[in-house]
Amino acid sequence: MIDPISLEIQWQRLVAIADEIDNAVIRTSFSTIVGESHDFGCAIMDVQGAGLAQAQWSPPQFCTMLPRTTRSMLEKFPPHTLHEGDVLATNDPWIGSTHLPDYNLVSPVFYKGKLVAFLGTVAHVSDVGGHLGDLEAQDMFMEGTRLMPNLFYKEGKVVPIVEEFIAANCRVPEMVLGDLHAIVGTHRIGMRRIHEFLNDYGMDDIVELSAAIQDRSETALRAAISALPDGVSEYELTADGYLEPFTLRLKLEIRGSDILMDFAGSSPQQNHSAINAAFNISYSTAVYPIKAMLAARIPNNDGLVRPIQITAPEGSIVNCTFPAPVKARAKVIKHIPPLIFGALAPLLPGEVIAAAGGIFPFHIVGQDERYGRYAVHMLPHGGLGATRDADGLLPSAYPHNSTVTPTEIIEKQCPLVMERKAMLTDSGGAGYRRGGPGQEIVIRCIAPAPVMLTIRPDLMKFPAPGLEGGDFGLAGNVTLNGVKVERFVPIAWKPGETVVLRVPGGGGYGDPKLRDRDKVREDVALGYVSAQAAREQYGLEITESPEAIRLDAIRRYVNG
Repeated sequence: MIDPISLEIQWQRLVAIADEIDNAVIRTSFSTIVGESHDFGCAIMDVQGAGLAQAQWSPPQFCTMLPRTTRSMLEKFPPHTLHEGDVLATNDPWIGSTHLPDYNLVSPVFYKGKLVAFLGTVAHVSDVGGHLGDLEAQDMFMEGTRLMPNLFYKEGKVVPIVEEFIAANCRVPEMVLGDLHAIVGTHRIGMRRIHEFLNDYGMDDIVELSAAIQDRSETALRAAISALPDGVSEYELTADGYLEPFTLRLKLEIRGSDILMDFAGSSPQQNHSAINAAFNISYSTAVYPIKAMLAARIPNNDGLVRPIQITAPEGSIVNCTFPAPVKARAKVIKHIPPLIFGALAPLLPGEVIAAAGGIFPFHIVGQDERYGRYAVHMLPHGGLGATRDADGLLPSAYPHNSTVTPTEIIEKQCPLVMERKAMLTDSGGAGYRRGGPGQEIVIRCIAPAPVMLTIRPDLMKFPAPGLEGGDFGLAGNVTLNGVKVERFVPIAWKPGETVVLRVPGGGGYGDPKLRDRDKVREDVALGYVSAQAAREQYGLEITESPEAIRLDAIRRYVNG
């Protein structure tokens, strides 16, 4: 049996190995979506495919899915058939990360001739063929090419026919293959570190360590669940969808040391909009809020999923069936955390977070003499929801750990000028705690000829709701040359045209009239809240200038 101190040291070293793989992916990647937006995740799994450690900046959904994906691929490629240097790959939405751009690469780790672990990385690549839009499709086949579980590398050498298939079916093969081969290289770094790890501790495998990590994590989460009263809570919400809204319903039950979540009653899958979610992504996104609430300090691993049972009707929008269109499944899964927090609110009063302001991804695809062939992505987020104890954060990734591609990188790699990035006044939902403000992004095309621009907005009809009397955040909005955009097919973006994205704010928490008066004044001084909103929403008449309010706040801070 591993003593607690040794367990913590060894466990954190596995996390450090995953972090090193993560950093290496960033340094060696070819695309903005991987290297700048950080739309990838890295995990270490045991010989059974159970998750043990993930990079700390990896999206939790990716790393909760990777073990499920790995075990599915091992059904076709059993462990005893694998060799050192093999790399398994798939982007199948019902096996992997539930839309075609997410490639899953899994490498077996051998030590002294024995299989001891798996390294997995899932990454959103720049292109997989198909049409350029995100939202309009009738089935998955319109969205790109699908690689079923296959050997991408065999005994250390790339499999030519698989590499050719990937390259021949995407618009930027150098970028896509560059990312995939770079990831294989980072796995080799991880293998060396695991060899060093086993050498340092005189271990032949990590079987005992894996059991200790998972068993203790499960025990800790079960203890936290058991501290809650048994009971059932139900919650539902309606969201934009695309051509029509959809509804998510959840029945959440605490039963001893188990949590049961049932999505029965959620909208059926849609065959006219690519917003459907395969079960893997719905499952992993539903696990995330439970882990965040009840096991926040425990590094993510498969022991934390054992007490959680999740069901969703087959054919529903959260458990779609093949070959439903799935490319923009984030339009659905983004609403799963606020759905779960809404259900948890009566069971954990004062501890949940209001809905966030969403994500407005956009990407530009084109070719010209200056930039060559390019595919550049950006993932701007809105403000976060408020909690009982804190205002919502400024625009931040949630519930995903992506980052925002810097303006300098975008302008260097494609013919676009970022004319404005600024906080949106009055965009955070009013409340005792204010929702985080959204942001305005203004981009102008400077290409010599039209380029293709794809935008995937949300919360334009149903903004982020508040909690406990808090107000909704501001709804989102997109305009092209001052005209509101209603249909989000790829835009033939012409030279000189300007697009404005107004990314929403988060929901507020509690009665706005109870907000501290000095905080309202500071919000006005910072530009988060207008004087008019201070009067109408908070009942406070602001007569001083923003400069006077800021000076007063500084004086109060200095004086303690």
